[in-house]
Amino acid sequence: MKNAIPRYNFYKTKYGSELLIDVVDLQYTRKFLTQGKVHILTYYDITFITEGEGEFTIGNRTHLAAPGDVFFSKPGEVRSWDTDRIGNGHALIFEDTFLTSFFKDPLFVQHLPFFRMGKTADKLQLPNGLYARILQLLHDIKVEIDSFHPHDTGILRALLYEVLMLLNRAYRTSIPPETGKEPHKDISSFHLSRFFELVGEHFREQHSVQFYADKLCITPNYLNEILSSAINIKAMLQTRKREGLKHIYLSTNTSSMRVSQFLKNNRACLYVCNTRFFKGVMLRGTMEILTDSTSKEMIWQEGDTMYYPEGVTDPDYCVLKFTAFSGRYYSGFKSEDFTIE
Repeated sequence: MKNAIPRYNFYKTKYGSELLIDVVDLQYTRKFLTQGKVHILTYYDITFITEGEGEFTIGNRTHLAAPGDVFFSKPGEVRSWDTDRIGNGHALIFEDTFLTSFFKDPLFVQHLPFFRMGKTADKLQLPNGLYARILQLLHDIKVEIDSFHPHDTGILRALLYEVLMLLNRAYRTSIPPETGKEPHKDISSFHLSRFFELVGEHFREQHSVQFYADKLCITPNYLNEILSSAINIKAMLQTRKREGLKHIYLSTNTSSMRVSQFLKNNRACLYVCNTRFFKGVMLRGTMEILTDSTSKEMIWQEGDTMYYPEGVTDPDYCVLKFTAFSGRYYSGFKSEDFTIE
């Protein structure tokens, strides 16, 4: 696509055998940004500024970068930096499998505060002593890489782990924590982000919840729960039940303006989106108004009497059944249509 944002993958065989970690100078990476400064990386990047001052943008946040600053970006984030004014620095880049194959926790990297979904800051400014200590560790990583042997990655993993733990401590000390954030939300956000990636890869052929749940190693019910919390429809309650991407059930008041509109024109759209990473799915279809007792009992939940005082038989309670026939997947500034059968 003409206006697509350039996407850069990890150069896994740069040193011969596959290696999923590297330390590169910004002066080296600058020459690859030939299609413009705005780009997307498919791997984790921690950039350390050593020379010059200029703008560094990650997602929708732009910062002034200066020596001593550190910037964190996750796979899929849209980013750019002033290649004219930022003189040099070092980028510590890696794929999460480099560590997750070593640790038992598959979400180890995603749990780091600077790589979480909805992180409060992309930038960290380090004191001189700590900054010098980490730069020395980057030098040590580079030395190990230059003498790399395929069966000897233990030292590299240990050095990367030390860098991440030092940054983790500094980040938690310097960046105010998010108030009221529930720990399980981080895991749900990870699954939601990974779901979008999988949809981007398989949406042409796969439309079932079971397929994506299996890929995420979670149950279909849990995936439905995560997706239901992400689907937001104005003036209606959250999604109550899903059957893949084909059928989605909601509830609302029979007397609502939305119901009268659907009775006149049953065409509808639903959206699942992650605005921070410019990813989303729009589903096109039709909306059916169901008032039979079986449908109403199927999605009735405890506490619904707050909205429907007469209970499941309340005449002002109805079920909305959305049936999708096509959709559009968005990633960055690219989009692609697909059909649902």
